[in-house]
Amino acid sequence: MPVDATQPYDDQNIFARILRGEIPSKTVYEDEHTLAFHDIAPWSPTHLLVIPKGAYVSWDDFSARASDAEIAGFVRAVGHVARAAGLVEPGYRLLANTGAHSHQEVPHLHVHILAGRPLGPMLAQNDGRS
Repeated sequence: MPVDATQPYDDQNIFARILRGEIPSKTVYEDEHTLAFHDIAPWSPTHLLVIPKGAYVSWDDFSARASDAEIAGFVRAVGHVARAAGLVEPGYRLLANTGAHSHQEVPHLHVHILAGRPLGPMLAQNDGRS
């Protein structure tokens, strides 16, 4: 179900539970501000998720409330994860959904790193329907 990004943080969401160690993940990177792991239902040959360790619902929430250190650490971690996975030369896509119209499904900020094949256009072409 799509997330309303204006709602309070739900500490029972799947990523909060992963951060607490209640649900296992295949971790690829971790530091004081960030955790990165493989998506359990990948959309591409390489599909990694990068999440801040803080309780942020969305990019909007994170950019408004996170400390400068958290923001810098998170952005640097995303780049580190992509470089460590060897994705820079062939290319990769970053995707961060915010709210219901973007189809955000988990109410915890997360960035998808998608790679491993040509990914096509950013959005489906508009067929004239709104």
